[in-house]
Amino acid sequence: MPTQFAARAAFAPQTPRRPLAWLPALLLGTASLTSAADLSTPDAERYAQATYREYLDLLSLPNDAVAPADIRKNVDWLEQAFRKRGFTTRQLANNGKPMLYAEFPNSNAARKTVLFYMHLDGQPVIPEQWAQKSPWTPVLKRKTAQGGWEAIDSAQLFSGPLDPEWRVFGRSSADDKGPIMMMLAAIDALKASGGQPAVNVKVILDSEEEKGSPTIGEVMKANHDLLRCDAMVIHDGPMHASNLPTLIFGNRGVAQAKLTVYGAKVPLHSGHYGNYAPNPAQLLASLLASMKNDQGRVTVPGYYDHVKISEADRKIMAAVPDDEAVLNRRLGIAHADKVGANYQEAMQYPSLNVRGMASAAVGDKVANIVPDTAVAELDLRTTPDSSAAYLGKLIEDHIVRQGYHLVKNTPTDEERSRYGKLASFSYQAEGADAAGSPIDSAVGKWAYKALTDSYGTNPVPVRIRMMGGTVPTADIVGVLQVPFAIIPLVNADNNQHAANENLRMGNYVSGVRTIYGLITSPL
Repeated sequence: MPTQFAARAAFAPQTPRRPLAWLPALLLGTASLTSAADLSTPDAERYAQATYREYLDLLSLPNDAVAPADIRKNVDWLEQAFRKRGFTTRQLANNGKPMLYAEFPNSNAARKTVLFYMHLDGQPVIPEQWAQKSPWTPVLKRKTAQGGWEAIDSAQLFSGPLDPEWRVFGRSSADDKGPIMMMLAAIDALKASGGQPAVNVKVILDSEEEKGSPTIGEVMKANHDLLRCDAMVIHDGPMHASNLPTLIFGNRGVAQAKLTVYGAKVPLHSGHYGNYAPNPAQLLASLLASMKNDQGRVTVPGYYDHVKISEADRKIMAAVPDDEAVLNRRLGIAHADKVGANYQEAMQYPSLNVRGMASAAVGDKVANIVPDTAVAELDLRTTPDSSAAYLGKLIEDHIVRQGYHLVKNTPTDEERSRYGKLASFSYQAEGADAAGSPIDSAVGKWAYKALTDSYGTNPVPVRIRMMGGTVPTADIVGVLQVPFAIIPLVNADNNQHAANENLRMGNYVSGVRTIYGLITSPL
């Protein structure tokens, strides 16, 4: 492999690099890294490489939050890793699954304080779905000429030039242990320079993010003074598909809803009653069809009324380098729904998604019946201006306007005799709420400058007003009352939450450089 390969930019496509005249002095330990632009890709690669053994060790620890003992092992391991780098740490009580707090020493009242949020837990695994021995045995792989992945000796990570296209496969490799290790490598680079960060650095590692972070608001309240900060950065989620430096200023929330339409008391013989007893499956299909049109827009009155998008926001969203033709080919769709003018605008609106329907049976279990009930499970993606309660009530009112009488449980004989259309509808928040922060907030301007100082402005960092996925931002900022930015660091095709989760090693290197840029830029 050519020696100049190590100098390849970690991002794809390649991004401009800064002059390296200072690099020999740094390698001798005499240089001082003083600004975000000082950590070039080759040097970020060196500090990243020095943490790869720790990274693989961390990935070998199972971390599903259903097993408190496993979570505690991860917390203990990470606490030692942060302490080794001079951090003061504290395990924050959380029903046997502690969260980890870490603070870089020598904080200065003249500097602003930034709280960095990541999570140490991971999604459950189904081992037989993975193309390796175990999801907890990380494997280094490279792409084959046929487009598949083949395992290679992980010893190649620890010395010699690195191919940025290599990937480490294992649960939480990207979501979210990779970013944690990038933070530690960036701190190593800072300490090697003999310098101090330009902001006071605090870190909080969530232990139940993949379970919806059910207690993080309580933990934040219990440790409010400890976690006090001026801004928050969230390192979670995937980067833009272009793999360019990415800034996100909000996330949608999610609510679940269940709609049941009732027919006769029991399933009926379709020959005897097929033209007589109303079919709840047909009624449910018609009811759901009344909620959206053929262009995919929700037709429930008022559903989009609270969404406000400025012209400045529209320009920023239009500048995001989405290739919708490629996206549609990858998804296998002829055209997208017409909710927004583009993909980014579509993410700004609340959604109404039918995620499952059931009535009687199909396939080899089918029977010639008129079913007695039909059920639809929905998820509602909420936005900062459209809560679960607001959207749920609109849907409920719409169902009533379609002539349905709503019941709480199975209808009584009296209700069946009085009402021709019977249904039940329930909804509730499912995990985190939506949250948003102005693009032109102080933290937004700071993060944008840090990225442009680190990577240049050709092309400029991608700014996304709000991503479709959900992280527990609202519960955190609701307590701390601070602006935030989501700065994802991992490749978009990382298979998070699925089998064969992976992290592109070029993203590991660029993540170190990004975090270094943030902590060495004054807020």
